[in-house]
Amino acid sequence: MSVITESSEVLMHFAIKLEDGSVAESTQAMGKPAKFRMGDGSLTDNFEKCLLGLAAGQTSSFTLEPEDAFGLSNPDNIHHVDLARFGADAPAEVGTIIAFAGPDGNDIPGIITDVVGDSVTVDFNHPLAGQRVTFDVEVVTIEN
Repeated sequence: MSVITESSEVLMHFAIKLEDGSVAESTQAMGKPAKFRMGDGSLTDNFEKCLLGLAAGQTSSFTLEPEDAFGLSNPDNIHHVDLARFGADAPAEVGTIIAFAGPDGNDIPGIITDVVGDSVTVDFNHPLAGQRVTFDVEVVTIEN
């Protein structure tokens, strides 16, 4: 029987649940399992460690502390941006997710958390940073 190794290509369903039981992300909800190769950066090292040794058809559930999942919320990732940088096409509204060009040219998503006067507070932490999550997985197929 094949099991997940550090170089496996894996097709699996997964759900990431928050402590209150709400589902943050689910491949079942999308109706399509996720396919990735272990070590390709799709999942963090800690998520991958949970999968090692699982077999096709197996289901499992893991609870990860914030520092093992999406990290802790980092105050250095919260920035104040001048309201003038926003316009009609991208208004500064609390709860809006906006992509900013990062130093490497890639877009970095941030969520607007506050607007006071001419200052807009944007949080660039992962939306699940600081949260304990449960990772439910169902392994569909494994290719080694």
